[in-house]
Amino acid sequence: MTAPALQLARWSITSGSNAQSRGVVVIAAGEHHWRASATGNGAVDALLTAVDEALAEVLAGHPRLVSYDVHAVAQGPDAEGQVTVAILPPEGLVGARGDGRYSGSVRSTNIIAASIEAYIQAINAMLAEAHWADAPGAAVRRRPGKAASHDHQTLLDPDAPHDPTSWFGH
Repeated sequence: MTAPALQLARWSITSGSNAQSRGVVVIAAGEHHWRASATGNGAVDALLTAVDEALAEVLAGHPRLVSYDVHAVAQGPDAEGQVTVAILPPEGLVGARGDGRYSGSVRSTNIIAASIEAYIQAINAMLAEAHWADAPGAAVRRRPGKAASHDHQTLLDPDAPHDPTSWFGH
């Protein structure tokens, strides 16, 4: 079995009752990393939007989330939830790349983590199709030596001091 085309290297979310949520992701394929941050109507929305921003060049657009389902699989404080998502390819693609429905499903005690991992799993299912062969590699070749970066890339440096409350001013 081959490794997934894309792997979620790390993510972070800042969310609260009086502020818009902000998600930050780093997605890897081999030695290349795509980074992005985004705001959303909650933690999951912000993270999925950040994934979309990070991978826009790879996928020639944003996948269309058509199903998001969360089910508890047990009771109690250590209960896991099962998150299942389904996506369609980005709108406007023609030919085989514009067709198909892809899903991902992850169980975890952390619903936010399960949500973003299921989304990446669905994107990997799409990229596993022959007509998507080497999409991450092609994006890397178009911009040699440059990772996709968006407005808060410096916050991803583990050695750099960062204050997540600074995101609220943007």
